[in-house]
Amino acid sequence: MSTDAADPLALFLKVTAFAAEKHRKQRRRDVEASPYINHPIALANVLKNEGGISDPIVLCAALLHDTIEDTETTYEELRAAFGPEIADVVAEVTDDKGLEKDARKRAQIEHAHLKSPRAKLVKLADKICNLRDMVDRPPAEWPLARKQEYFDWAKSVIDRLRGAHGTLERLFDEAYARRPR
Repeated sequence: MSTDAADPLALFLKVTAFAAEKHRKQRRRDVEASPYINHPIALANVLKNEGGISDPIVLCAALLHDTIEDTETTYEELRAAFGPEIADVVAEVTDDKGLEKDARKRAQIEHAHLKSPRAKLVKLADKICNLRDMVDRPPAEWPLARKQEYFDWAKSVIDRLRGAHGTLERLFDEAYARRPR
């Protein structure tokens, strides 16, 4: 891990600043076009304050989970800045942009059970937050059928990693129960 390993709070703040900088020009697809950084912060919040996760590797990976996939950030850059443990978890939850969208979605389902315990926690938090956002701040132009399809796909992913964390799985199920109808 990075030189901040002895001080998890310092590491967390360094990671937060890094993620905020990387996502600074990005917006969510909701009606308000909210700042993208709100999403990774929400993941870390769910993990720590709702799931009771205190592992700094997991919390930092949650903040960075979309940096490789959605910014110009590389695995090597994350590894140099924050160490291999964090970079490896982020890499595990990163979709292969070389695949078509449908293939990426299938791969998430097919590989969910193969993820490390830490990556499973980040994946659970990501899906919880995405479902909550889909209900509370849905993408501006998504019709009902597309929202329902997303909910069902997310459930297929989570069903493949069940047993990872009971509380987070319950939170996912509660979010899924709010499926748009």
